[in-house]
Amino acid sequence: MRYSMGGLLIVGMCAGILLWGGANWAMELSNTEQFCTSCHEMRDNVFEESKIGIHYSNRSGVRATCSDCHVPKPWLSKVVRKVKASREIYHKLLGTIDTPEKFEAHRLELAQRVWETMEANDSRECRNCHQESYMNKDKQKRRAWTQHQDAQETGETCIDCHKGIAHTPVHEELEQEMEEDLDFTF
Repeated sequence: MRYSMGGLLIVGMCAGILLWGGANWAMELSNTEQFCTSCHEMRDNVFEESKIGIHYSNRSGVRATCSDCHVPKPWLSKVVRKVKASREIYHKLLGTIDTPEKFEAHRLELAQRVWETMEANDSRECRNCHQESYMNKDKQKRRAWTQHQDAQETGETCIDCHKGIAHTPVHEELEQEMEEDLDFTF
């Protein structure tokens, strides 16, 4: 049986549309808060603690979800993040953080990974909502306004000052670790 080039082209286009649509649907589904909190490690640890932060409940009524802070908006960057997330699936299967004790033992390492990403991309996900040009000098305390201006001039990024803004702060552990390293070298 012979197939016409036009018929093969139409079948190929339909298959491509279905594959592209399916992949895009799966990517968007995995960006929902419901998906993120479907495993107990996230639901019982970081999601619960995020409920007390300013990004969950605030006077403006605007709430950031997991993907707002942890998944890039640009398509290619989002695909790269999803590929990197395969590491998280691997560790889910291994049970690396399946108890509160294991989670706490890895908390600093997990946070450092997020901080490194945010430092490398100039806190891109923060800037989806927070821009210096949106900041109203009259509604900020003088100290905050000055620090934001200084950070802008020196090229600092949001995460340099705002570690622990949405989850239990662990940068104190990092500072303690660094101090111990310094003490060890002398």
